[in-house]
Amino acid sequence: MVKKPPPPSALDRAITTALDRRHQNSTLRRLSLPAADAVDFSSNDFLSLSHSPLLKERFLSELSSQPSTPLGSGGSRLLDGNTSYALSLESQIATFHNAPCALLTNSGFDANSAIFSTLLQPQDILLYDSLIHASVHDGMRASRVPSTQRFSFSHNSLQSFYATLTTILATFPGIKNGSSSIFLALEAIYSMDGDLAPLTPILSTIDAIVPPSIRHNIHIVLDEAHSTGVLGPSGRGLASALSLENRISIRLHTFGKSLSSNGAAILCSENIKAYLLNYARPLIYTTFLSFPSLALIRAAYSLMVEGHTAPLVAQLRRNMATLQQGLVRLHDALPCEASDVLRVTMGEPQSPIFSVQTCDPRGLAKWCQERGYVVRPIVPPTVPKGSERVRVCLHAGNGEGEIEGLVRCVGEWCGKVIEERTKREGRGRSSSGDPEERHDGDRAKL
Repeated sequence: MVKKPPPPSALDRAITTALDRRHQNSTLRRLSLPAADAVDFSSNDFLSLSHSPLLKERFLSELSSQPSTPLGSGGSRLLDGNTSYALSLESQIATFHNAPCALLTNSGFDANSAIFSTLLQPQDILLYDSLIHASVHDGMRASRVPSTQRFSFSHNSLQSFYATLTTILATFPGIKNGSSSIFLALEAIYSMDGDLAPLTPILSTIDAIVPPSIRHNIHIVLDEAHSTGVLGPSGRGLASALSLENRISIRLHTFGKSLSSNGAAILCSENIKAYLLNYARPLIYTTFLSFPSLALIRAAYSLMVEGHTAPLVAQLRRNMATLQQGLVRLHDALPCEASDVLRVTMGEPQSPIFSVQTCDPRGLAKWCQERGYVVRPIVPPTVPKGSERVRVCLHAGNGEGEIEGLVRCVGEWCGKVIEERTKREGRGRSSSGDPEERHDGDRAKL
């Protein structure tokens, strides 16, 4: 007799229900592999260093220069995972970015989680852009700061920032008497829209409404994950591009995007670094980066220091202009009644990340992918409802023909959508007929 399988557990039922819900809402995530010959317009490899023979050569040279260094770190950095190589790399990174010191972490996510779960004291206030990264949200939820002391302002809105900061100053006397701090969380480049934080106007707003005697209690945390290697002199980031390093308490630079590596570095004061090493659980209770990871980071930095990435940044900017011109040309050619089919940000592109707003992001992404262009639909819960889009990431290695091909592909999809919409509207008019004609017919029968 065949035994009946046991009934699903409560956990299995809950998991199945949740996944079914996402499937029905078309928000179910899956792992996928792009076609081998597909053109990459999706990854964060902005400088195309993952395909650089020079980076590979430098990486292998770093490995061979340390024959006695173990490949694995062997544990937490506070136990057996620390090395003189890691310490010297931190010093090199801090010098390059004009920072007091640097603290290496396994990822940008770990770094943000550590910063916002650890540094904020119970009496502090957190103010953040509404589109800040998920890692910041995880960190703040794990912090000792209650939700009543966490405030968001509308994305990149100086008016909303001014109003929210004014409310905080009026509501919490600890700010004015110096017993509390305000932590301000920003991203240099926002990963879904590709726009830059208005850092200079934000600082001007702070200077206008915060008394000089307490400004030192406002700590800006700037996530430079997407600006590393792309913005600023030799890829030092947005703060460096604006010469505002001294106004930013903490900068976070990650290495898994333009630098084609992994890991991250928190740039901060010696005091903050010591505090994080003592209290930040995401840094304490984890195995540290392996030697090959550290070697790849150093190799990537050597390319920036020596100017090898400058031509790549210049090519990337040319590619950005080419794509922007093509998308604007498509947008301007659309009939007024089809304005929802394609919406693009006008003006000079600020970063290699393009947000292509459309009425059907999944349809457009699928159309492009089937034709060999890897782009991704970005839908809730990744972005707020109503802001769905197709995200296009440019790279220094994208050829002009590839970019023009993507623009043609998007244009063909727009034409298809408009044609199908026109046919549907035509069938609707045909089936309903003209009201006057129907009345005339009725009168003829009388």
